[in-house]
Amino acid sequence: MRRISMFAAALLCAAAVPASAQDAPANPQIDYPGFQRLTGEVRDLRAGRLIGFSAFKQKAAAPGALVLDARSRDAYARGHIAGAVNLPFTDFTAEALAEVIGSDTGRPILIYCNNNFSNNAPPVMLKSRPLALNIQTFINLVGYGYANVWELNEVVDFNDPKVGWVKG
Repeated sequence: MRRISMFAAALLCAAAVPASAQDAPANPQIDYPGFQRLTGEVRDLRAGRLIGFSAFKQKAAAPGALVLDARSRDAYARGHIAGAVNLPFTDFTAEALAEVIGSDTGRPILIYCNNNFSNNAPPVMLKSRPLALNIQTFINLVGYGYANVWELNEVVDFNDPKVGWVKG
């Protein structure tokens, strides 16, 4: 009886342990180690591309520069920085990016997200800091071959006229 109880307990413990990721079939369309490598490679580039609001506006005014708003279509429609174009992060593909950005992979691209605004009000509700959209947007743009990305690294008030906020 004691052996049966020990065997049953061992079975219960085995059932409670999740199957190893190695046991699951590999999805050839997902490469987490590749994402980790890319994130590491982008770290130093991103550190040198964080700019204040004045520099952001100056770069945005340069010929050929593109201000990219990667928030949802709905959030963009409710308000955005004047001159920004919208391509939601969830829609990033090589084709969609080329359509919005163009064929010049060296084109200056300026990005911002909800966490660049102090308002914490629709349409820019504060996101969890480690999950701020700027981080994923920067990594993805570089991963798709656009290395001339500049990220707003300042918190501004969208009601401040110098921001140039367009209400939807």
